[in-house]
Amino acid sequence: MKYRPRRLRKSKNIRALTRETKISPDNFIHPVFVVEGQNVKEEIPGLSGFFHRSVDLLPELIDEILALGINAVLIFGIPEAKDEQGSYAWKDEGAVQKAVLKLKKQYPKLVIFSDLCLCAYTSHGHCGIVRDDKIDNDKTLKVLEKVALSHAQAGVDFVSPSDMMDGRVSAVRRKLDQSGYSEVGIMSYSAKYASTFYGPFRDAARSEPSFGDRKTYQMDPANSLEAAKEVKLDINEGADIVMVKPALPYLDIIKGIKESINIPLAAYSVSGEYAMIKAASKEGVFSDEEVMFEVMTAIKRAGADIIITYYAKEMAGYCNKGVG
Repeated sequence: MKYRPRRLRKSKNIRALTRETKISPDNFIHPVFVVEGQNVKEEIPGLSGFFHRSVDLLPELIDEILALGINAVLIFGIPEAKDEQGSYAWKDEGAVQKAVLKLKKQYPKLVIFSDLCLCAYTSHGHCGIVRDDKIDNDKTLKVLEKVALSHAQAGVDFVSPSDMMDGRVSAVRRKLDQSGYSEVGIMSYSAKYASTFYGPFRDAARSEPSFGDRKTYQMDPANSLEAAKEVKLDINEGADIVMVKPALPYLDIIKGIKESINIPLAAYSVSGEYAMIKAASKEGVFSDEEVMFEVMTAIKRAGADIIITYYAKEMAGYCNKGVG
């Protein structure tokens, strides 16, 4: 008797019924870039369809994504001023803090993640406190504790340390617990690589380093065993969710980590991945929508439980209308 695999491919509904890897809007976190001021909505260069928004204009976006079934956002703040310490990152009246307060009041069921990185807040653009042109790891931890606490006080569900300082998860976890915020979770950027795919994001966050690069704290793209080590450290320090960033060039890392952990794994499909697909689609190289679905499926198939992506809205719409 011959087995004919094509029997399971002969119609759209059969393909949907037997599909091994399924993607839902529930899987997505939508990035949000919030700025100071009122009535601000400015498109971000290199990220078509994404905007710097002031807090008062966030409901327009949140209503749209909730209607699509996306229930989570990751908030990045762009301050009105910067200094060497990144002190605007923990201001009670900072953009992130005001955004979290407003959104939690207006949308109590929305799951809110907040990025803790200092790069958008420091005058030098690095992710930590600089001493003699080097990043001081332990002084940076003290600042990250302040930022995490300010976000927790505003009502965030998860804080997301993305700086790649050693010991940051344990420092943040300890500070939150000691301050009465043990219910606030941590989604850690555990395996964050020093990638060229971050280009458009640096425009979005206005965070280009004024000197050097981030290779002394972000990971070498050649290393995979190191990623497993970083993830294990973060889990031992109290991370609730771990992350690999970027996603598409690091599918092997996602797969390897998923096979060795028992907590949720997030993957960040970064700005360069989004911009690359958009640019090729604009040139008529392929269908933007179909490539988007293929890429998101690959990330999910590799093992990601959660995908942070600039394609969240488009992908949710595609999922909701049904795929072929």
